[in-house]
Amino acid sequence: MLTLYQFNTMTAKHYFCARCGIYTHHQRRSNPNQYGINVACLEGVSPFDFEEVPVLDGVSHPSDRPGQDGQAVAGVLRFMRSA
Repeated sequence: MLTLYQFNTMTAKHYFCARCGIYTHHQRRSNPNQYGINVACLEGVSPFDFEEVPVLDGVSHPSDRPGQDGQAVAGVLRFMRSA
């Protein structure tokens, strides 16, 4: 049920499940040799296994910002166990 979604330059490839809608992974536009994976889709891995997760601003893109490295980080998510 894996479905491909592309937009704008049609370079990046975003995959999701056509049945449940969960985002599974993508092939990057800025570096097509790299993939981003939704770790929640991997058996035995939990998003809570990561102490800190950087959150990108969702607007900036390395290919759109010549001369600048990486994407703009909007903040960091931190998992803190409750008492």
